[in-house]
Amino acid sequence: MTRAISLHDVSKTYTRGIRVVNRLSLDIGPGEFLVLLGPSGCGKSTVLRMIAGLEEITEGDLRLDGEYANDLLPAERRMAMVFQNFALYPNMTSRGNIGFPLRIEAPNEDPRARVDATARMLGIEDLLDRYPGQLSGGERQRVAMGRAISRHPSAFLMDEPLSNLDAKLRNHLRAEIAGLTRELGVTTVYVTHDQAEAMSLGDRVAVLRGGVLQQVGTPRSVYALPRNVFVAAFIGTPRINLLRGLVRAPLDGAMTISLGKQYLRLPEPLSLDHQLLRVQQGREVIVGLRSEAIRIAKRTSARPGEMPITGLVEHVEFQGHEVLVHFNTGSRPALVPDLEAPRPALRPTRRRRRDGTVLERLRDRAGSLRAGPVVVLEDPPDSGPEPTPSDPRLPGDLVVRTTPDLDLRRGMQVPLLVDISHLFVFDQHGERICPSPDHLPDLGE
Repeated sequence: MTRAISLHDVSKTYTRGIRVVNRLSLDIGPGEFLVLLGPSGCGKSTVLRMIAGLEEITEGDLRLDGEYANDLLPAERRMAMVFQNFALYPNMTSRGNIGFPLRIEAPNEDPRARVDATARMLGIEDLLDRYPGQLSGGERQRVAMGRAISRHPSAFLMDEPLSNLDAKLRNHLRAEIAGLTRELGVTTVYVTHDQAEAMSLGDRVAVLRGGVLQQVGTPRSVYALPRNVFVAAFIGTPRINLLRGLVRAPLDGAMTISLGKQYLRLPEPLSLDHQLLRVQQGREVIVGLRSEAIRIAKRTSARPGEMPITGLVEHVEFQGHEVLVHFNTGSRPALVPDLEAPRPALRPTRRRRRDGTVLERLRDRAGSLRAGPVVVLEDPPDSGPEPTPSDPRLPGDLVVRTTPDLDLRRGMQVPLLVDISHLFVFDQHGERICPSPDHLPDLGE
């Protein structure tokens, strides 16, 4: 029997007041495969351990099938956990490791039939008489998964189970995990920092940063409509291009977004999303462009909604089936310095604002809670000259995905076309302001 898992304003605080999970609310439906995604130290493993009962919940409620479960012992929750380090007993064979929890639950029953059935499901019948030291990493992980499956649990909790394996084996086992959980129909919570795993496995993805839930949704919706700069930058390969821009919206001319030496002209008539950008007139914003939103082509080849810019080739990455080209367009990247940091830096304490409406103050507070100080738009003092796009530490400011048949070399001036329909605009707090929340770009175009 599978089960629903609900977290309501759950927080975890350790000694000295260190809060690693902050008011997390999340509903996981019966049979759903939910992935907790985020950088190292963001609190995702702590959330998993609180669900399992291995960590005590400081604040908030955990409900299993609608019933309060904070005080249930781990054994009473009927969940099975798969760990990153396999956690196999070295003095037991694979058969012993798989059957051990069955012997604990029912000492008077013979577990061999269930162990054999589990081994057939995983294709490890020939490994049952081997010890962990005689197995490869992939074989150990299959045995660890077998130990979890044999219990017929109500939920699987997987804590980065593939991170210790090589890339080829990870891809293979990823497909196996997806097939097994779909076949068994068991609620699964999967923790990873690998966004490729999250996007390929999850029915939904919950993105965490600094212990705060940033966004939850289907892989497609999270990729297509990131709520803030952190989600946009964390999900997607290669990483989204984030450029500092300035909105110019004259009453008697076309609306543009200046990118430094070049600008993007918004096509007329303005869409509703672009009309709403008028309130950003004269303000600095963050422009987000995924690599597939830009193509190498002349101005005369522009389709409706595409705007021309030019770029100087700085670096070419050959990937086999595709090429990633780094261009210098004269733009200034928007820095996300703590994207890979365990926790976001804390904002300095400020006096309460007396100006502005209550709604504006609440909106500012909500924005800082979700995104925190993700983006740095101000030039840091005493940091020396800002690195230029030609700096070898920063190869270009724009990455474009293209086909390997193009012969591109460093120093070439290349015409580019930007698809404005796939343009993201974020405010100075990192919150998305374009496209609007009720609009989903057509990824099939």
